[in-house]
Amino acid sequence: MTVDNRTYHTLADIQARKDELLSDIHKKNEEIGRLWNSLFVPKKANTKGELVANIISNGITAFDTFMLVRKLMGKYGSLFRSRKKR
Repeated sequence: MTVDNRTYHTLADIQARKDELLSDIHKKNEEIGRLWNSLFVPKKANTKGELVANIISNGITAFDTFMLVRKLMGKYGSLFRSRKKR
């Protein structure tokens, strides 16, 4: 992360810097969105072997996710339950 050592003398300088930062934020937001969407695009299998490997990989991922949620709910599930009123 770079440190900006600019000095601002007028409101116009501040506004120009604000606009510059806003455009940078929008560019980075679009790039993050593009990369995020590319994570969930299913890969095309060229052969039956790749198809079977993808199915097995997806099954293992689903099982791993289920076990992670189960473990987290066991430890921290009390945070999501409503407490009984007395």
